[in-house]
Amino acid sequence: MLIPFIADIDPEEERIWLHTLTAALQSLPVAIELRPSRQIADRDARDLQYAIVANPTPAELRRFPALVWVQSLWAGVEKMMKMPELANIAVVRMTDPELARVMAEAVLAWTLYLQRDMPAYLRQQREHRWQQHLYRAPAKCRVGVLGTGNLGRAALERLRANGYALSSWSRSASQIDGVQHHAGLERLSELLGQCDILVNLLPLTPDTAGLLDAERLAQCKPGAALINFGRAGTMDYAALRQALDSGHLSHAVLDVFDTEPLPADSPLWDHPAITLLPHISGPTDFASASRIACDNLEHYLCAGCLPEAVDFARGY
Repeated sequence: MLIPFIADIDPEEERIWLHTLTAALQSLPVAIELRPSRQIADRDARDLQYAIVANPTPAELRRFPALVWVQSLWAGVEKMMKMPELANIAVVRMTDPELARVMAEAVLAWTLYLQRDMPAYLRQQREHRWQQHLYRAPAKCRVGVLGTGNLGRAALERLRANGYALSSWSRSASQIDGVQHHAGLERLSELLGQCDILVNLLPLTPDTAGLLDAERLAQCKPGAALINFGRAGTMDYAALRQALDSGHLSHAVLDVFDTEPLPADSPLWDHPAITLLPHISGPTDFASASRIACDNLEHYLCAGCLPEAVDFARGY
């Protein structure tokens, strides 16, 4: 059985994926050959029904008109949701417990960074200034998490274990132990106004695009800090800079951007109230993601059942 790997990624990353996926596929009950799609002739591509993808291009997808479903190696699928080539194909996003663990680890690390005033101490070091600040305990620091899917719940669990006061928000009602949950747009401003640190883990959908605009950033608690590990398109970065410049927000940790790598002339690079990261908060684990992709394929081959696919209407 031939499986195309349809990807537009760094050659070294592609090499690692091909090696790791090929090793994982050996456990399946049928012989499978995984091959980069560009090495598959058009006459062979026409009949293939399944593919593993990582940032696929529309032109390459069109070479495989018989696809029934594709397994994405990434959790984010908003770019794929805009491709008409995939409108009638089941798109399976990567849902990996290891990704949730790593993301929760990052959320905790940068929440600690903000809670312990690390940006202030970094500024003081540059100024050769010795000044101690009063300690703020986690229980006196309310952290709000936007998004209560797998990533959001894992982050809340890790934050709760470290003693933070917690709030969360999503469009629908949710029950999470030890967390004040706010459901629906009408209650978003309530959460924004009470949180000392706001963590954005929202996917990019038609409902979340531009959600954190100037109006909603103005509703944040004065002096609050912000972490964006979700999607850049959910936030208005120009409005964020204005909120930081005015002092309404104290600091922002940003890991996702509309254009990546971030252009060298972006004003975000040198803003004194921004900590900028090169999209490293939730890296995919090659081994665990490969196992999940192969488990999904095995279930499909043995039981004929498609894995849970993305809802195109919701966008995730």
